[in-house]
Amino acid sequence: MSEEEKINQSTDDGQPSTGENKIVEQPQTQNSRLQTENMEAHHPHHLTHKKEWTEYLLEFLMIFLAVTLGFFAENIREHLSDNAKEKEYIESLSEDLKVDQQILSQNISSIQSGIAMMDSLIIILDNTSSLSGNTGELYYLARLSPRLQPLAINDKTFQQLKNSGNFRLIKNIEASNKIMEYYNTITLVRLLESINETEFTQYKTAAAKIFNPEIFINTEGIGNEIKRINGNPPLRTTDNELLQELSVYAVYMHGTKKGVLDADEKMKKAGAELIDFLQKEYHLQIR
Repeated sequence: MSEEEKINQSTDDGQPSTGENKIVEQPQTQNSRLQTENMEAHHPHHLTHKKEWTEYLLEFLMIFLAVTLGFFAENIREHLSDNAKEKEYIESLSEDLKVDQQILSQNISSIQSGIAMMDSLIIILDNTSSLSGNTGELYYLARLSPRLQPLAINDKTFQQLKNSGNFRLIKNIEASNKIMEYYNTITLVRLLESINETEFTQYKTAAAKIFNPEIFINTEGIGNEIKRINGNPPLRTTDNELLQELSVYAVYMHGTKKGVLDADEKMKKAGAELIDFLQKEYHLQIR
């Protein structure tokens, strides 16, 4: 039997070949050995290998540097953000102060008018000899002169700064002090307004004994308007004691109005100076 026939017979019988099959498997075994050697070549350190102290120092320095840079970067970001917020608050506050200037101007004008009318009211009440020819004017002055419009300042931004705890953003100490001084002035104004309200209650009690309510109603115009009436309608009484009592309350209110006027004028001046200061310190655009 030839060599080729022996090989074919062995294959047909299902037995492993001793020739060609062994030649095919040999390269796979060599490749596996090469891969193992390559893996060992890329892992030169043993698992129990200890790092040098210089390696630990380098790692520490790198971590420390990264943390430090992050800290400074965050501080810079917060600083820039706070500066931007401070500028926004100052700009908004400056606009509020400009509105206050208009409100204060109107309030001052109204108080000055009220003081002048109350002067006239007191003069008429103190001169009973000319009273009968001035009762029409007396009804008009008695209704209008005691009025005092509460000062309605625009403190929206200031309240936001206080209530939100963001007043800390105003780093300029002088600016912070001037702002506080300005808004603290309103405390005095509110006190004087409260005193005026108490005096007005007493005034109305005395006026109810002197003036005819029907004629008082006739002095009312559209809205809160008080208008003069024609002629000289009679009073409920011309009793000198009651007239003098009303005059005394008018004098009290006259003095309180002058106090409010003085506080308003000081507040208006302080507000104008504060606007000018903030524009220069924060380089605000003048509008």
